[in-house]
Amino acid sequence: MTARILIIAGSDSGGGAGIQADIKTVTMLSGHAMTAITAITAQNTLGVQAVHPVPTDMVLAQMESCITDIGVDAVKIGMIGSAETANAVADRLSPAIPIIFDPVMVATSGSLLADAATIAAFERLMQVATVITPNVPELQALTGMAIADLDGLEQAAQALRARTGAVIVAKGGHLPQQATDDRPLIHDLLIDEDMVADYSVERIETRHSHGTGCTLASAIATGLGGGLSLADAVDRAEAFVAAALAAAPGLGQGHGPMGHALGLTPFYHLLAARDPAGWDAAAFAARYADHA
Repeated sequence: MTARILIIAGSDSGGGAGIQADIKTVTMLSGHAMTAITAITAQNTLGVQAVHPVPTDMVLAQMESCITDIGVDAVKIGMIGSAETANAVADRLSPAIPIIFDPVMVATSGSLLADAATIAAFERLMQVATVITPNVPELQALTGMAIADLDGLEQAAQALRARTGAVIVAKGGHLPQQATDDRPLIHDLLIDEDMVADYSVERIETRHSHGTGCTLASAIATGLGGGLSLADAVDRAEAFVAAALAAAPGLGQGHGPMGHALGLTPFYHLLAARDPAGWDAAAFAARYADHA
């Protein structure tokens, strides 16, 4: 059965992060994406030009429409919009399904996406979350602990896990390069009650990394909603983020979007399956090369 993923997050008009990145990620990983949009942003690769929060009752109405008809196998929470919405969402969600909370505070461009009251209300969401996916600045803000290296990342993640009871996926992309690495690596830590797993992936030097956090959290949600174990869901999510970074199309003047489609055009293969005898893949690709 297709995993039904409810995404509660803000819209990114530039298509690199937020709801847009979430939908692309869930779709690419064979899930069905549903949305409760918490805020509308005027945003591009250079930054966030304007933010318009969606009223809390409308966020809840979107959630209710999805929950009562289609059903939900996992929830991903990103930009939450306001403290009122954070508290209302926490009240409505059921801990019976996986809830992945990406505590979005600042966009890749450096623009603020949550005020002090909203960040304070994150506490409610963290108490109902199954998995929390903070990056280094977010983890420092949530714990008050300074993080300078991988050991500091683990200590802060352990502190947040002890406080919330949630699994923590602490993203180490902001850490300085470890001197012991033979090649540039990014270390993300999976912290559970009785385990610490280091997911190390080769660092891809690119400015086109807008939406990595949204993508990782949505990929984990899709895995858990589809029945994968926590370890397998995180492993697949890490691999997908790395592949999407490598396939970034190079758009925009600033922090550009990732390549969620991975350079694939699956529609070609669908046509081949419908008419295998008369199918000429090379001719079709040549005809539509400028439109792929």
